[in-house]
Amino acid sequence: MGIINVLFSGVGGQGILLASKILAKCAFVSGYMVKESELHGMAQRGGSVTSHVRFGEEVFSPLIPKGKADFLIALEELEGLRYAYYLKPYGKVILNQKRVIPSSLNPAVAPYPEDVKSQLEAMGFHVDTVNAFEIANTLGNPKLENIIVMGILSRYLPFTISTWETVIEGSVPVKTIGINLTAFKKGREITEVKV
Repeated sequence: MGIINVLFSGVGGQGILLASKILAKCAFVSGYMVKESELHGMAQRGGSVTSHVRFGEEVFSPLIPKGKADFLIALEELEGLRYAYYLKPYGKVILNQKRVIPSSLNPAVAPYPEDVKSQLEAMGFHVDTVNAFEIANTLGNPKLENIIVMGILSRYLPFTISTWETVIEGSVPVKTIGINLTAFKKGREITEVKV
């Protein structure tokens, strides 16, 4: 196996860093060399946040070269478009259908992009979409979007379900373990239907 490159993008408060740490830990306990790097924008104000996770037999740099990402995990639609240039040709996007309108955006000058999925597909990428916020709300906790998306991602990576579950259990507060595992399973179920 070569290097697998996964780029996470979203806005502050969406759990990007937790999701990337879960992935990095899954790769590490599965015996891969792992490198991770995070970039915080104005995260506390809903600004852009990205995290790079790279794993494989030998990984020397934590940053994914442009045009080399295998997966783009976009927890917000505009952030998915913003970082699509990191994807390799025919790369995979897991797109959370959520819009967080930047406070600096003037709709009269630059409206929020319409039909982000179609735009990404027109660039040649395979796109899985999910409304993780809606699913998280049905579970009673809107903060579970990132774990739902991780459930989708898990279908494409070489880690066992028990590895994912053990790492999630060790990464979230004890009182939320059950609901996080349920959210992870919901994400996997979505992908089982689509694949």
